[in-house]
Amino acid sequence: MSVLEKITSEDAIALEDKYGAHNYHPLPAVLSRGEGVFVWDVEGKKYYDFLSAYSAVNQGHCHPKIVGAMVNQAQTLTLTSRAFYNDVLGKFEKYATETFKFDKLLPMNTGAEAVETALKLCRKWAYEKKGIPENKAQIIVCENNFHGRTTTIISFSNDPVARTNFGPYTDGFIKIEYDNIEALREAIENNANIAGFLVEPIQGEAGVYVPSEGYLKAAKELCEKHNVLFIADEVQTGIARTGRLLATCGNCSCADKHCSGTPEVKPDILILGKALSGGAYPVSAVLANDAIMGVIQPGNHGSTFGGNPIAAVVGMAALDVVKDEELAQNAFELGELFRAELNTFIANSNIVNAVRGKGLLNAILINDTEESSTAWDICMALKENGLLAKPTHGNIIRFAPPLVMNKEQLLDCVAIITKTLKAFEK
Repeated sequence: MSVLEKITSEDAIALEDKYGAHNYHPLPAVLSRGEGVFVWDVEGKKYYDFLSAYSAVNQGHCHPKIVGAMVNQAQTLTLTSRAFYNDVLGKFEKYATETFKFDKLLPMNTGAEAVETALKLCRKWAYEKKGIPENKAQIIVCENNFHGRTTTIISFSNDPVARTNFGPYTDGFIKIEYDNIEALREAIENNANIAGFLVEPIQGEAGVYVPSEGYLKAAKELCEKHNVLFIADEVQTGIARTGRLLATCGNCSCADKHCSGTPEVKPDILILGKALSGGAYPVSAVLANDAIMGVIQPGNHGSTFGGNPIAAVVGMAALDVVKDEELAQNAFELGELFRAELNTFIANSNIVNAVRGKGLLNAILINDTEESSTAWDICMALKENGLLAKPTHGNIIRFAPPLVMNKEQLLDCVAIITKTLKAFEK
């Protein structure tokens, strides 16, 4: 079959079903084109994208500045590996470290790779700088976390679907309740071998669970007191998604009227991915200051594709778009509007219990059990009405449109969502 040969949605789904591993359960929408906040299926139907490839497409689909940078570099030099220098990686590292205010950047490709990198970095620092006995380092994580699906990462997941029949699991992790500062305090104070605390500023896959006000700040203070590294996984929440450049506000440089300029939390290790490339190319990164990153020496860690020339120019273009188009401010303002409109609907609804989130990372809690099909059925109805979203944890629907959305488009989407939900009122 030629790549240029037209295909129906039914045929495309059948091909994946026959020749692809069944490790996903997609909504039956076969997409062939995207631009800005919209995508089109192979039959030409137009949809609002309200998932943004799990927040990878913050800058909108096929942003011309990002695609232009990628195509130009692809026609010049694609890959050297790190066996040699290239003429753009250093520029990207300088731009990103100055943007997020860290000394050093270690480039990788995917979010899971970046998390694995951060874990290795934390452990090496613990042995060489903190003095924890070899092979005794422990890293604290939170229940209901989602940091990827590698063997090490699923070892500290409590999702049975991700874990079952993939053991034996990797040791060295302690799980505590998310948004529970006393649980963190107890875990740190009762164990001298704690190296780091890995946390999502907002738990996205868990259903856009936003922690209590002050939780992240208190957690960082506890870590500082006990010489424990605070590791922020901002793969999904970073790059303006939550109305700030970072959800931790650790390096808030969106320079809008909503920004106090006072950081709430500055991570010791920052993990970025997804929107670091605007969804055009796999780009991820781990950032830290010299006192931490300095433990990494030649041969300790690497990736053939990590830091390749295309990734470097794409990363710079993606950050340019966020700044130039003031996407953090737009996400803040539209997020406030979205939750206000949904709360007005929820006040008289019996199908939705709540809406929660920050910026344009939001979710609604469907009034049904996790085992029910109601959230899925609602997403199928949303698809028919021209909007694409997916459930998470059974009865929660995540809403995360591209940050280039405007007010008129957002209100149009609210109308589609409320119209669809009304049809499911009990």
